[in-house]
Amino acid sequence: MGTLLALEGAVAQGLLYAIMTLGVYITYKLLDFADLTVDGSFALGGCVSAILITVGLDPFTSLLIATLAGMASGVITGFFNTVFKIPPILSGILTMLALYSINLHIMGKANVSLLRMDTIYTIIGSVLHTANMWSAAIVGIIVAVVVCLLLFWFFGTEIGTALRATGVNPQMIRAQGVNTDNMIVLGLLISNGFVGMSGALIGQFQGFADVGMGIGTIVIGLASVIIGEVVFGTKSFVRSLIAVVLGSIVYRIVIAAVLYMGMPPNDLKLFTAILVAIALSLPTLKAKWLAR
Repeated sequence: MGTLLALEGAVAQGLLYAIMTLGVYITYKLLDFADLTVDGSFALGGCVSAILITVGLDPFTSLLIATLAGMASGVITGFFNTVFKIPPILSGILTMLALYSINLHIMGKANVSLLRMDTIYTIIGSVLHTANMWSAAIVGIIVAVVVCLLLFWFFGTEIGTALRATGVNPQMIRAQGVNTDNMIVLGLLISNGFVGMSGALIGQFQGFADVGMGIGTIVIGLASVIIGEVVFGTKSFVRSLIAVVLGSIVYRIVIAAVLYMGMPPNDLKLFTAILVAIALSLPTLKAKWLAR
């Protein structure tokens, strides 16, 4: 029974984190931009949503505002990079550091509890008569499907194609008259919007928002993206999007499994780092093995 509950919780969390993973996929894979803003914008989404709920705003509207806040953080990183010509990694670090203080100012303290307050999951649970975990799974499935459909549509448009081309060959697309700086800012806006949304969904699910809840988020996102690509493949854009979502679920199941087997929670970050290193090394190891 305990194993089943742990598995259900891992799947539900995996679906909610998948929205963040899709955001990381946009910058890491499509835009080729090493964006470390994620650690700050994830917490920003959770903090904004939590504080708005505590002052009486409904959870759904707070989710929208948290998404907009995440978008704003992406734009700031984009401006650092395109206007002030700060390298991508440093641009993300600067925004991430600033967001730590901003999140403290938003909440007024290190964490905000949502205990005995309505969240998206309690509202849906009261309507469908389901537990919060199942409500989270339902919300995760709906949001993940909608986001994947939106991304599939958007990246098939002229602007979306130009954004993808900016990550592949900026010189070529610039020669076609496209402003690559605008594409970078747009990509970061979309990416961190999804990250902020995911932070809000996770904050409502766990029942609190914490200023440090985003620490290590970029590593989790990268792990999910790499696992998804290695396990499920990337033969088409649709398949890549599905692989990213499934990768997030698989990552959460792996984490739940190692915790169930007795791994100390303090070692989770170390385990994640090793997992990402192995996943990133697989293509090289595979090529060397085939070349023997």
